[in-house]
Amino acid sequence: MKLNELAPNKGAKRRRRRVGRGISAGQGASCGFGMRGQKSRSGTGTKPGFEGGQMPLYRRVPKLKHFPLVNQKQYTIINVEGLSSLDANTEVTLESLMETGIITSNNGPLKILGNGEINTALNVKAAAFTKSAKQKIEAAGGSCEIITK
Repeated sequence: MKLNELAPNKGAKRRRRRVGRGISAGQGASCGFGMRGQKSRSGTGTKPGFEGGQMPLYRRVPKLKHFPLVNQKQYTIINVEGLSSLDANTEVTLESLMETGIITSNNGPLKILGNGEINTALNVKAAAFTKSAKQKIEAAGGSCEIITK
């Protein structure tokens, strides 16, 4: 037999606690609520998470550093230098990059980052571009088109 296996017999019922019926009853005048204070008054005490007027933990915590974004967007990313090996006037999409083997895994919509140089004019269709990537692609004579699902 273990402590977590202990249980009352079938059909056994526990008497309800009768409070405020004299000091010999065990829960006399104050009915187990103590002497004075907010938690001894009628009605509910404080809401869950209330810390006496101090900014509660559930409101303090997200203001601190190193907390992940709740609904962060996941992108499949590639730098501009990864596109430089493609032929001129090629249409670049996530599917075409997967077919050529430049990108091996699909982690969400395509985002183009601006690291590296590009000299060929490409027609890039992606979900997002960084400013530097867009400038480099357009400076090389290419075009950037934002696509949404």
